[in-house]
Amino acid sequence: MQGFKDFLMRGNLIELGVAFIMGTVFATVVTAFTGILLDVLGLIVKVKGLSGLTVSGVNIGNFLTALITFAFTAAVLYFAVVVPYNRLSAIRKTEEPEKAASSEDLLAEIRDLLREQSPRT
Repeated sequence: MQGFKDFLMRGNLIELGVAFIMGTVFATVVTAFTGILLDVLGLIVKVKGLSGLTVSGVNIGNFLTALITFAFTAAVLYFAVVVPYNRLSAIRKTEEPEKAASSEDLLAEIRDLLREQSPRT
């Protein structure tokens, strides 16, 4: 029973649960924002319901709505999540100092230098 409790309390599982909940809530925000943008786009194009748009009797409105929703969602995610995350990662990233050479590496380097300097017979 202790192993199961340790598994549940492990940080990775808790972080995954929090990320899932935050992702679900964020999806709702993105959907609402996309709805606002679609309404604005409908006002610009002077179409009341973009999903009901037909061309020569073919209903292309649903496809256009899905395509625009995808593009808006991708743009919102990119500018609201990916760009700030990349900037934060770049700020946090520190230059790692060059790793000190091991004694074997130093000895091999000395050996190679001695070989270059010694006359060949």
